Amino acid sequence: MKYKCAIFDLDGVLVDTAKYHYLAWKELAGKLGFEFTIEDNERLKGVSRMTSLDILLEVGHMQDQFSLEEKEKMATEKNDRYVEYISRLDESEILEGVLELLQELKGRGVKIALGSASKNAPIILKNVGLESYFDVVIDGNSVSKAKPDPEVFTLGADRLGVSYEECAVFEDSQAGLEAAKVAGMLAIGVGREEDLTDADIVYRSLKDFDVERYY
Repeated sequence: MKYKCAIFDLDGVLVDTAKYHYLAWKELAGKLGFEFTIEDNERLKGVSRMTSLDILLEVGHMQDQFSLEEKEKMATEKNDRYVEYISRLDESEILEGVLELLQELKGRGVKIALGSASKNAPIILKNVGLESYFDVVIDGNSVSKAKPDPEVFTLGADRLGVSYEECAVFEDSQAGLEAAKVAGMLAIGVGREEDLTDADIVYRSLKDFDVERYY
């Protein structure tokens, strides 16, 4: 089957900004007095900011120690730190194979959407110079439900007027792959096969993606 739409997650798929999320969360954990490891950070992939904070507090055995207002302040503090990091982004953060794939898809007339939990997606796309490739951007400001709910993907397809079964989703998280499959879309994992067991197919990098096979 040939697909008509490509929907991309952002962090870890198109750009290497996941490390800045980790650094910002790690700094917050340090202020709270506990260690937050790279392994712990794997649990935050594809989930919303407040859910990420809940997981971080669970790691520190502090999940019941703060009011909602206090947690919102912590989440804002983390995001402010993250925005400081990404304000210095440039095209060097674009992952291998991304530009070539986006250009190839554009040339074939494929609709391209972003489906990301990040509320900072527009800033990131602008800073790295990718914004012109996307026909629609659905991010954390556009949806009320986080992955594995499929809303971030289905809304993109709806706005493009493409049926869900004609969409392929590129994701690096289990939550995102699960969301794609719930929506009835092709779930393409980007990363290590052992980490992405919910994918229909996995590519180690987008430079390895077989465009001709799907589009």
